Amino acid sequence: MERFSEFFAAWRSVRFGNREVIDAAVLPQHRGPGGALAAFLKGWPGAHYWADHSTGRLVLVRPLGPSAPIRPAKYLLLFIATLICSLAAGAAMAGVWYPIDHTGFLAGLGPEIVQFARGFVEGDWRLFLVGWTFAVPSLGILLIHELGHYLTARRYAIDTTPPTFIPMPPLAAPLGSPIGSFGAFIRVRSPVIDRRQLLDVGAAGPLAGFVIALAVLVWGYLTSERVPFEPGETKSYIVFAGNILWLGDSLITHYLREWLLPGEAAVRLSLPAFAGWVGCFLTGLNLLPLSQLDGGHIAYGLLGRRQSTVAVLTVVGLLYLAQYSWSWFLWVVLAFAVGGGHLGHPPVAIPERPIPRSRAWIGLICLGVFVGTFVPIPFAH
Repeated sequence: MERFSEFFAAWRSVRFGNREVIDAAVLPQHRGPGGALAAFLKGWPGAHYWADHSTGRLVLVRPLGPSAPIRPAKYLLLFIATLICSLAAGAAMAGVWYPIDHTGFLAGLGPEIVQFARGFVEGDWRLFLVGWTFAVPSLGILLIHELGHYLTARRYAIDTTPPTFIPMPPLAAPLGSPIGSFGAFIRVRSPVIDRRQLLDVGAAGPLAGFVIALAVLVWGYLTSERVPFEPGETKSYIVFAGNILWLGDSLITHYLREWLLPGEAAVRLSLPAFAGWVGCFLTGLNLLPLSQLDGGHIAYGLLGRRQSTVAVLTVVGLLYLAQYSWSWFLWVVLAFAVGGGHLGHPPVAIPERPIPRSRAWIGLICLGVFVGTFVPIPFAH
């Protein structure tokens, strides 16, 4: 800090956990681009950003000690396990592999997992490889989503773990996952300082993942086909382990399908098309402005405490939709669970610091992506 007086008229240092946050007022002669301040900030051992460029308010963040060690093997093994499960899901949709169904809601879960692992070791992995056109794009969407969060968090000197994948075999039991996973997450290990950090980190994941999901969806529709079905049936569907699963539409999936695959018959989605559908569907779910979903981060970043009101109104809307799709009851319960029993977002370290007006465009883009990807009735029947 010995050079601070060269660049700052005043500054205040506050410690939050293992991070030091410095609010500084930049001298007028150093507020322009380039120059000595830029060289000083380039060597700063942390993050820096303008809280308000017009008034010269600069925020500097730096760690006060080394981060807890990361064990790469754990994250790599979980990713490989998720890849295997996703390949199996693709193989089940391709009709070359079928999970064994044990009777009972929970009683069959353990035996099916054991049977899945045994079958993989005994040679089922050869069948699983058929599912690569689902597994690779679906995990690619998920990975890019989490890397969006991770890299943006690192940009703000937030201590975070690499993406942690949650594998789940595509079992016949009700608790199995038809896509081979229960998603992924990163764990934040240092305080999120202000609403700008929260907004940028929260938005980076769904926006990055959406771009990939859209590209995968285009690829998938171009490799799908219209199939004559019962009269008037024009929805999309997949066949999973011999069973038909009818899928609802978002605005994007509906209009993109009708544009790329015109016709009046039902559409059997190819494996990459279903990967794109899942990517868009999960993007819409993540952007719900509830608790600590990505949408909750974004809404709190933009609105502060008013996010709680938006969350309550959202739950009312979801409960209304539950009369058409029971799955919304489940999502409301999960939102409560993720938020520790609350719909509101917990405060950041400095909640009173406003976000720059320039950040409003991020909110508008996220709102547009949510409107385009939200599926009111996810599973048609």
